[in-house]
Amino acid sequence: MEHFERMQGVAAPLMQANIDTDQIIPARFMPRVLVPAGLKEGLFAEWRLTPEGTERPEFILNREPYRHAQILLAGRNFGCGSSREQAPKALRQWGFRVVVASGFGEIFYGNCFRNGILPVVLPPEVVQSLADRSMADGADALLEVDLGHEVLTDPAGTRHPFATPVRLRRMLLAGMDDVGARWLRPDDGRL
Repeated sequence: MEHFERMQGVAAPLMQANIDTDQIIPARFMPRVLVPAGLKEGLFAEWRLTPEGTERPEFILNREPYRHAQILLAGRNFGCGSSREQAPKALRQWGFRVVVASGFGEIFYGNCFRNGILPVVLPPEVVQSLADRSMADGADALLEVDLGHEVLTDPAGTRHPFATPVRLRRMLLAGMDDVGARWLRPDDGRL
């Protein structure tokens, strides 16, 4: 797994509440588990694509500059529903490294770390403000996320602290999966 320390990028706002894992990756894309790289094609397919498979131009990820965003801004309770691990895998294959929301489905939250995505919990008014700024300023509304210091910096330079579970933060910083992270000690020099 690729490690994560710090990144800066455009954030795509998708502020609907209670987006569940079936909306993130619909069940019809589940057979693609045998070809894991294909999960990207199913990301938000019901919203992103027409029944014929063409892009819906009004969907945020089909528009510039959000088409290549590495940060997703989401409404509360993002990733709720089933424990479908393919949901964070599809997000990661699309290119997302960070998802910012005011809350996450519990299993989805842990699966994000295991798939190289940093889930950041911030107050709802902060997430909405970041989304509003992103919609107004597009590519100029870059966010910076620093996992080591657990802070997200908005385009105005305001720092928004967040917290992550120590073991999961260390796992993502080191670029290790659960198995490798179990062997890490705080004093082993790698973290």
